[in-house]
Amino acid sequence: MILVCGGAGYIGSHMAKRLRQEGVDHVIFDNLERGNEAAIGGSQFFRGDLRNRDDVAAVFEQFDIHLVMHFAAYIEVGESVKEPAKFWENNVTAVWNLLEECRERGVEQVVFSSTAAVYGEPSVVPIPEDHPKNPTNPYGDTKLAVERMLSGYGRAYGLRSVCLRYFNACGSDPEGELGEDHRPETHLIPRILLAAAGRAPEITVFGTDYDTPDGTCIRDYVHVWDLADAHLRAVRYLEAGGASDQFNLGSGNGFSVREVLDAVRSVTGLDFPVSYGDRREGDPARLVADSTRARSVLGWSPEFDDVAVCVRHAWDWMVAHPGGYGS
Repeated sequence: MILVCGGAGYIGSHMAKRLRQEGVDHVIFDNLERGNEAAIGGSQFFRGDLRNRDDVAAVFEQFDIHLVMHFAAYIEVGESVKEPAKFWENNVTAVWNLLEECRERGVEQVVFSSTAAVYGEPSVVPIPEDHPKNPTNPYGDTKLAVERMLSGYGRAYGLRSVCLRYFNACGSDPEGELGEDHRPETHLIPRILLAAAGRAPEITVFGTDYDTPDGTCIRDYVHVWDLADAHLRAVRYLEAGGASDQFNLGSGNGFSVREVLDAVRSVTGLDFPVSYGDRREGDPARLVADSTRARSVLGWSPEFDDVAVCVRHAWDWMVAHPGGYGS
């Protein structure tokens, strides 16, 4: 059985749905602090907190776990700068609890949700996996710390892991059952959609003087359903005996903030207020993934690599759930 930590969250819930579709036996472990119970669907559910070692032991006692997936991190960069202590506790100490339980019970396979934030300011674009790792915020620091922890456990205890470094996750499952419902919302596409729906007063563009064709930042948007597919492939890779590895997950296409604004206008048929502010400290001009290795080793190929499709799926879910999971 697969343990899906953080399976009531945005990406974890999409992963659990994919496992249900594939008939893969699994259980969601989540404390519902930032997850949504309505997103659990038909999966088995164990409510617990990775920061509580007794909770971790209890789920291993109840279920015959052979592989662990981790989606249970705090992710908001600004919050990590203001409150680094809670990020180190939840994103690192809690993972140590999980890995220690794995070690004691002989579980030697882990798929870890990592991030492009481990790279920091890029010196090469598209960014390959061997790019230097210099995070610029505590969130990236914590993710890199876990990657290093996994590497150490691999050398010492034989644990095999796959770290998947996401770029900008977005969209909703194509059937419209699941969506993105962070409180507060910090991701660009849902924030623009909230403005389009009249649920936010405006959208602010930070910086219009970057060295890009239209002056706004360029980012690589990867559809959440494609992320779920990559994780399933990582599971199969480990179950087939694959060695520990790290992979970038991105579409390989870069879209500017202005292009995303235009995509939202085109998809929704709505206009909305836009304000323009100064650059945010630490925002690189371009972040685009080199996902060649995920394609070649895992056989992964993103199906939804156009940002307009990501916007369409996210908008469809938002229209059907005007109050988020509470509606």
